[in-house]
Amino acid sequence: MSGQTPGVETYTPREFHRQAHDALGNPQIRANFRKAMDGLMSKRRDSFDDWDLETLRELGANIRLRALARLPDLLEQLEANCEANGIRVHWAEDGDEACRIVREICESHGARSVIKGKSMVSEEMHLNAHLEEAGIEALESDLGEYLVQLNQQTPSHIIMPAIHLNTDEISEILHDKTGTERTRDVDYMTAAARQQLRERFMAADVGVSGVNFAVAETGTLCLVENEGNGRMTTTVPPVHVAVTGIEKVVEQLRDVPPLYALLTRSATGQHVTTYFNMISSPRKEGEHDGPKEVHLVLVDSGRSRIYQDDELLDTLRCIRCGACMNHCPVYTRVGGHTYGTTYPGPIGSILSPHLMGLEETKDLPTASSLCGACGEVCPVKIPIPDLLVRLRKESVGEGRGNVPGAGIKRTRKEVAAWKGFQWLATHPGAWRSGTAVAGKLRALTPAKLGAWTDYRTAPKPASTTLHALVKRHQASKSHEPNSKSHEEER
Repeated sequence: MSGQTPGVETYTPREFHRQAHDALGNPQIRANFRKAMDGLMSKRRDSFDDWDLETLRELGANIRLRALARLPDLLEQLEANCEANGIRVHWAEDGDEACRIVREICESHGARSVIKGKSMVSEEMHLNAHLEEAGIEALESDLGEYLVQLNQQTPSHIIMPAIHLNTDEISEILHDKTGTERTRDVDYMTAAARQQLRERFMAADVGVSGVNFAVAETGTLCLVENEGNGRMTTTVPPVHVAVTGIEKVVEQLRDVPPLYALLTRSATGQHVTTYFNMISSPRKEGEHDGPKEVHLVLVDSGRSRIYQDDELLDTLRCIRCGACMNHCPVYTRVGGHTYGTTYPGPIGSILSPHLMGLEETKDLPTASSLCGACGEVCPVKIPIPDLLVRLRKESVGEGRGNVPGAGIKRTRKEVAAWKGFQWLATHPGAWRSGTAVAGKLRALTPAKLGAWTDYRTAPKPASTTLHALVKRHQASKSHEPNSKSHEEER
């Protein structure tokens, strides 16, 4: 994968524990997230008041499972119908290949500027950095993405990229970077940002967007958004490039409304978003707007490997609503940047190990209390806690070995310790001698036994073994005046 954008504040999943410690010590971060998450949880709950939520979740889960069951066939059908509609389809094995495809499309049109709608896959493949290396300016048009780009940061949430910033911080960023007045007037700041972006839409050579649902039946690309920037990105520039993971395909157009109802309510507590865009072709003869070319880039980046595991496959159900993050007690306290990945929170902890390998992300599956909140609110019923446990097993070499970097947390010292324990436990004489010696030397037990004792007191062997106590008790009983021998009782 391409590197991070130069100048962007860098976080890495390898430093999760240090970054979490820093975030917990930052009262502003904690206050920003606590306020935002409380509001999102309340809105989600209220938006489902008049719905049979469990029935809708079951429907959503079944739609996603049905699509995944036929994923190879549906992708071929999507390609055929998109091509028939005039949309050019490209396949990318990984993020680097996807970046190369987008760059070549831009270069074939002499493009020097790209305007981008919200797309987590483009964040995943570090598209902006790749284009900038080729001398092509890439500007984010989603307001939250625009703010974090101005502030040389990465998104901290998959739905609300700038959720880690409060009103005063946003005002300061806009003032420093664009010259607007310092103010707490949200309407003023929004209008100022939109005015700045409107000019860039008109000048852009290529528009890049994500895809929420790709309909195989009709070759239609669906985009869900609130700001209108997605519609501008996909209609004003002469070329539109949509990038998406291969798992976003659904079988039929009628599958979209239930997923849309679940997505909007779970993400922001809205019944519907302001805009729902359906793109089925480039501009046709006689039409006055729309791009002259539309390209679809289907990105794998490890998704086909996930698809081959009948348990981990559930990861691909995700519709990117962010509800699991909003309800996660870990994410709520440390924020998205702490994870150091494109996808933070519970969904990121089960997806990122496949995209980046457990070598980089070994601490993320353990960044959870396993309280189950993420699984309870997931609109398509992904068993996130179960998958976190599975990845924990993979990281210590006790899984199926289907995840890159499986066994990374299994050290030689640990293996030797368990082999020693196994030998002792199967040799009674050695076990009795060993426990007796351990009891006598209990005062020498170290206070630190690895990370486990960071928050726990190290256990000490008992001074007397259970077997010794039982024998002592039996001996004392046998010497009592009224005790009878076993033979006499018989």
